[in-house]
Amino acid sequence: MKPMLLTEALDIPEGDEWLYETKYDGFRCLLEWVEQPMLISRNGNNLNHLFPEIIAFCQHISDQVRPFLPLLLDGELVYLINNYKSEFSVVQKRGRMQNEGVIAEHANSFPIHFIVFDVLIYQGESLTNRYLKTRKQQLINLFMALKLPLTINYEDQHSLQAIASTEQYQSLWHAIKVNNGEGLVAKKKTSKWMEDTRSSHWLKIKNWHLVAVIVTHYNHSNGYFHGAVYLQQQLVEIVNFRHGMTEEEHKTLVAFFQANGQRNNEIWQLEPSICVDIACIDFDGTKLREPRFSKFRLELAPEDCQWQHMLRQLFPIPETVSITHPDKPVWPAIGINKDNYLHYLQMISRYILPFLHNRPLTLIRFPHGAPGESFYQKSSPEKIPEFVSTGWMDEINYLVCNNLETLLWLGNQLALEFHIPFQTLQTIHPTEIVFDLDPPSVEYFSLAIKGALDLKEIIDFFKLQSFVKTSGGKGLQLYIPLPENIFSYDEVRIFTEFICKFLCEQKPDLYTIERLKKNRHQRLYLDYIQHAEGKTIIAPYSTRGNEKGLVATPLYWEEIQPQLTPDLFTIPAVLERMKKVGNPFKHFRQIGENQDFQSVLDHLKNS
Repeated sequence: MKPMLLTEALDIPEGDEWLYETKYDGFRCLLEWVEQPMLISRNGNNLNHLFPEIIAFCQHISDQVRPFLPLLLDGELVYLINNYKSEFSVVQKRGRMQNEGVIAEHANSFPIHFIVFDVLIYQGESLTNRYLKTRKQQLINLFMALKLPLTINYEDQHSLQAIASTEQYQSLWHAIKVNNGEGLVAKKKTSKWMEDTRSSHWLKIKNWHLVAVIVTHYNHSNGYFHGAVYLQQQLVEIVNFRHGMTEEEHKTLVAFFQANGQRNNEIWQLEPSICVDIACIDFDGTKLREPRFSKFRLELAPEDCQWQHMLRQLFPIPETVSITHPDKPVWPAIGINKDNYLHYLQMISRYILPFLHNRPLTLIRFPHGAPGESFYQKSSPEKIPEFVSTGWMDEINYLVCNNLETLLWLGNQLALEFHIPFQTLQTIHPTEIVFDLDPPSVEYFSLAIKGALDLKEIIDFFKLQSFVKTSGGKGLQLYIPLPENIFSYDEVRIFTEFICKFLCEQKPDLYTIERLKKNRHQRLYLDYIQHAEGKTIIAPYSTRGNEKGLVATPLYWEEIQPQLTPDLFTIPAVLERMKKVGNPFKHFRQIGENQDFQSVLDHLKNS
C-alpha cells in the first residue's frame, strides 16, 4: 500500500469539521505487523535494517501487541529535537547508511521515533473506509491498551508514540512557531484513507522561513538560479531555486544577468549586486530545504546577506520574547555577542530544558559580558511575562525555566550561568547524586580525570550507572541518577561520604576531603558536603562566565582520556559536537528510575 498524501495550503482551514496535528519532517512510513513488524517506505521498500531501534522496541512489546494483530499503522520516522520539531537531516543520514555497525552506533546516539497518526488495519480488519475520527479513537484505544504514549514526547524512550489531535489550532500553531516546527496538518474528521491519493481532505500548512540571499549564478540549461551568503567574507552557496517565480519575475532576473553578468557556456555569473528572499522550511547544513522564490529585496546590500543573519532567519526568536541589543559583546575574547548566545540557547534547549524543568533557578548574570561584574539572582522580579513560571522554596519565589521562551528571556538578561538544586519543586529528596571533582587549578585537570575513573570503578562495583560532565571550569562532575523522591539527603550522604573517604584512604597522595584550600596540598578535592538540601550545581549544558565561554558539557565515559581538557568545550565547539555525538545524558532520567540504590544502602549499613 502507498500512503495517502497531503495537499499543500497557505492558510489553516477553520471549522468544526477539522482536526489539527503537528507536522513532522521525516520519512513517511507504514508499520505492517502480521507476525513480525515491517517498516515499509513510500516506495514499498523494507526499512527494518535502517531503523533497528524501532524493530527492537516492537519486538520488546510483541507479547502485548499479539492480540491486536494483524496491524497496519501509518506514521513518520523522525528524529525529534523537541515535541514540535524533528530534524530531517538525521533521518536522511540514516537512510544513506549501509554498514550494520555504523547504523547501530547512529541508532544509539540519535535514536529515531516512529510517530503514528493513523491505524489502517486492526486485528486483521481494514479501517480505511471508516471516518478519520473513528480511526483516531481506535488508535487511542490501541495505544492505551499497550501503555504507549498518546502524545509526542521527545524525551520518552518509547519508540512508538501517537500524535495527539486537537479541534482548536491556535495554541498548537503558536507552539509550532515558538519551537520552529515544520508546520501543521489539518484533516477532515470525516475523511477516509485513500491509498496513493493526494487529498484536499488532508492539508499541510508549512511554517515558512524567509532567507535573504545574493543571486550569483543562472543556469540557462535548466532555468535555475543560485543564491549565496557571506561567511567570513567568502560567498557560500546555500540554494538553487526556480519555483515560486512568476514568468515576469523570471524574465526580469534573466535579463539582469544578460545585461550585467558574464557567460561561460550555459552558466551566467553575476558579481554580488542583487538580493532576493527565499522561502524554505529548513537548512540541512549545506542547502535550504524546499526553497521557493518569495520576492526581490532591492533595498538590501549584498553585504547584508551574512551567514549569521541567515541562521537568525532560520531560527527566529519567538515573537513573545523581546530582545534588546543583540549585537552586545558577551564573550568578546571569542567574538560571541548576545545574538550568538541566544542562538546557542535555542540549539541546546532540547538538552538543557529537561534539567531545568521545575527546578528553582539560581542565576548568575553578567550585565556587561564575561568575564566581568556579575551578580546572583534567585528571587523572581514582580513583573514577568506570561510564559515564565515561578515556584516557592525556602520562602523565596524562584524563577523556573520550563520552556524555550523563558530560556531566551533569561538569556536576553545575560544570565550566563544556570545553577540548579538536586531536587525539583515537587520533591523533597534528591533526584541525583553529584560528586564535584575540584583540582587545585586547570593545570591539574589530569587529577580530575584520574578521580573520575577511580570513582567510576567503585560505582560500577555497586552496579550503579553513572554519567560525567565537565564543570565548565577546571574540574569534572560525576552524576548518579536516582529514582525520584525516594532517598533522603541523609541516606545519600552515607554513600557519598563512604566513597570519598575510601578513596582518600586508598590514595591519600591524590585525593582529599579537606575543605580548607591551604591544607589540600595540590590534591583533588572530593566535595560531598556540597551535595545537600539548598545547595546547587551548574546545570548540564549551561555556559560559564569565564573568558573562554566554556560550557558544562556532558561526556561519554570513553572520552575521559588523558588528552581531555576543559578548553575543548567552548560554545562553538559544543554546537558542533552535538551534531556529531548527540547527548550523552539522553537516558539520564530513565536510568535513574531503574537504579537499585536501596541494595547499595543495605550493603553499606550492614558492613
